[in-house]
Amino acid sequence: MASAGMIEPWIGRHFIVGLRPGPVLGDEDRDLLRRLKPAGVILYKANFDHDADYEGWTERLKALLSDVFDATGDDGILVGIDHEGGRVCRTPPPMTRFSYPARWAETAGEVGRAMGRELASIGVNLNFAPLLDIASNPDNPVIGERAFSSDPQTVAEHAIAFMRAQEGEGVLACGKHFPGHGDTRADSHYELPVLDIDAAGLAARELIPFRTAIEAGLGCIMTSHILFPQIDASVPATLSRPIINGLLREALGFDGLVMTDDLNMHAMDRYLDDPDAARACLNSGTDMLMVCSHLNDNRRALIFADAIGEARRAGAVPDALIEASQARIATCLTKAPRNRVHTLTEAAFTNHQKAGALFDGRTVEVT
Repeated sequence: MASAGMIEPWIGRHFIVGLRPGPVLGDEDRDLLRRLKPAGVILYKANFDHDADYEGWTERLKALLSDVFDATGDDGILVGIDHEGGRVCRTPPPMTRFSYPARWAETAGEVGRAMGRELASIGVNLNFAPLLDIASNPDNPVIGERAFSSDPQTVAEHAIAFMRAQEGEGVLACGKHFPGHGDTRADSHYELPVLDIDAAGLAARELIPFRTAIEAGLGCIMTSHILFPQIDASVPATLSRPIINGLLREALGFDGLVMTDDLNMHAMDRYLDDPDAARACLNSGTDMLMVCSHLNDNRRALIFADAIGEARRAGAVPDALIEASQARIATCLTKAPRNRVHTLTEAAFTNHQKAGALFDGRTVEVT
């Protein structure tokens, strides 16, 4: 049950929430946004009207985002989406449906430019891409061709080309899934993967694309819900200070924005009933908590928000840590363009389709 108490304004800045299914802002989400005032929202497949033509669904999207801005009282928030290529595509036609990144790796810059231009045209200013994971395990059920390559340096090269081109069109990049999801045998949407590897092993392979992208200017990184028992046997990477602060911030020198993957994914089920989970997220070195609705209730964010406020008042989260995190969030929001929904020409889409291999299968069935 969500708390009915007041939420201090600073707390909402630590959240990005996924909207409930539907192309119209529902009353529950409107109330959530008014109370929490998060730093951003995420669009899913069902937030687009797939039965309408291009003009129709973009008009409905424009109205949805206008209502979101009204509810939060801020038109400068993050509007995010998962738009990687392959099955991970939420948008209706005529948005270009590129294939998996492994199939257009050599033209990653051209695809990043096309994706960036199209996403900016639908009001998005943050894409949860590129993947910095390595296709290091052929039995991995969730990464595979979503990764650019099985070679760390090749992943880094193509991811950076994609990042720079997309950001050149006004859409921030978010590299994922730190410290690497490519070697797992489980899908964290449904269960908790465990990787029995130490920090040196990660540094020798999985961390290479992250290190290289950070050196190239990557400003945002998403964590993974994976347990690394040789590094921290108590909690997944998302909640782990040795992994987020120790490996990412100290060892790799990353001073940008860190956000969790969706905390409602089933890999996190056994941890999120613990009232210390929200505190642990911030104490780990993470800045923003992602709470979506497709696997659980996005109003869980209100419970987390109360827990963060209580933890700060009790001194369980140091003021200095909060202030540094708030500064990183403010920097990201300042950099994020205020893209507004508008249509592109047919010629633009035709040109974009030349950038890389296209996908003709079904897109991911996430509402």
